[in-house]
Amino acid sequence: MSLAPRLDLRQSQSLVMTPQLQQAIKLLALSNLELEGVIAEELEKNPLLATGGEDGPVVAEPDGPAPEMLPEGDLITADRLIEHGDAAADAPLDVDYEAETFHHDSAIDMPSAGLGGQLGMDGLGGAMPEDGPNFDSFAADAPSLHDHLLAQAGEILSARDMPLAGQIIDLIDEAGYIAQPLDDLIDRTGVSADEVDRVLRIIQSFDPTGVAARDLGECLALQAREADRYDPAMACLLDNLEMLAKGQLAPLRRLCGVDEDDFADMIRELRAYDPKPGLRFGSERAAPVTPDIFVAKARSGWSIELNSATLPRLLLDRRYYAELSHGAHNKEGKAWLADCLASANWLIKALDQRARTIIKVSTELVKQQEAFFLHGVAHLKPLTLRTVADAIGMHESTVSRVTSNKYLSCERGLFELKYFFTSGVSSGDGESVSAEAVKSHIATLIANEGKDVLSDDKLVELLNAKGFDIARRTVAKYREAIGLGSSVQRRRQKALG
Repeated sequence: MSLAPRLDLRQSQSLVMTPQLQQAIKLLALSNLELEGVIAEELEKNPLLATGGEDGPVVAEPDGPAPEMLPEGDLITADRLIEHGDAAADAPLDVDYEAETFHHDSAIDMPSAGLGGQLGMDGLGGAMPEDGPNFDSFAADAPSLHDHLLAQAGEILSARDMPLAGQIIDLIDEAGYIAQPLDDLIDRTGVSADEVDRVLRIIQSFDPTGVAARDLGECLALQAREADRYDPAMACLLDNLEMLAKGQLAPLRRLCGVDEDDFADMIRELRAYDPKPGLRFGSERAAPVTPDIFVAKARSGWSIELNSATLPRLLLDRRYYAELSHGAHNKEGKAWLADCLASANWLIKALDQRARTIIKVSTELVKQQEAFFLHGVAHLKPLTLRTVADAIGMHESTVSRVTSNKYLSCERGLFELKYFFTSGVSSGDGESVSAEAVKSHIATLIANEGKDVLSDDKLVELLNAKGFDIARRTVAKYREAIGLGSSVQRRRQKALG
């Protein structure tokens, strides 16, 4: 074997992800709101890109796909675009966005008609609700629990006690409890235990009542004292909360030394207290989920439409391109302008294809789960990504990206697209039913059980009678998944209530 240097020529094949391909894949997985941020970045980088005017609809795709009706025609898939797309060769898409065709292409454009009106989505596209604007959306964020406590400490405590009070307040978690032992604070600051206890007692008198407690019993005791209900019987009850949780009511009543009526009043009083008083402060306002797709029943099939109110209209500024072309005399300037033009063309076409791909996947979803849209969750069928991918001629990974972080609005509510892909459970007629449908039946049975609490074995028996071939451990798993306790827990809760 020769060790001398030499030149070899080899031929090989490899898959290279171009920047355009990476961008197209990224766009598929983004929700409409996330897409706004990407488009904003592109608008800053590319001077040839511009957003549409305020008049007319707001659309993200260059040819504004109309609502899809089932059955739909053959559309170009995103796979084919990614495979054959060439940003340099693609001609700019000439679309007159001021044409009448695009004036009412979205459900959001007309508050009293279209899908937006049918689905009760007034306000998403600028339509004003009947009771006026939602002024809560303009409200400032509520103060955090720590800010609320520090403000009270500043009004009551002296300047000498404020540093210690601040450190104690820093130990309070979002639920209002001191989660760490105070011994660590004593060792770290060198303050005596009596001094720490004195400041702690003052903080425990702050609003909300029950804050700065070290355990549940102390939290409820602080609230009982505030309500002037902390007598020896209540103190005994709070010292034995484990017995109450286990449903040992008779021995606990005897331990408290009260009759049945007084014991029932004590439990009723206890249930009115807040076990986590801190949660009412500093909680961030939940951001409303904006649907990406609207589905509504039409005269012949289903109408499926993108929520174009959340998609900026992206245009290619040809006039500005012509001005820059006349001013670009050197080689570098012309190359930069050509890159901007190619990037703008590709982005506009990628956004258009993203919209078409989402519509096509959503159309197939409605086909597969039509019984759900007609009759509810009990008729949801098991479905996999591969089933949808094979039906529309796309790769399974493309369908996965399309259904990520996107929500569908229909007459039955707002659902994530991933919700429609569920595992199956065998039924008596040989067909499979969705796990979500089984969960719905379990929830219905437990909601209607009344005083006779149904055990998991009884649930299995009732479900088998409905035609579901399901094991007891599966029933227990589904019951826990929907947040329902065991028969023992539910019986205990009924006894306390």
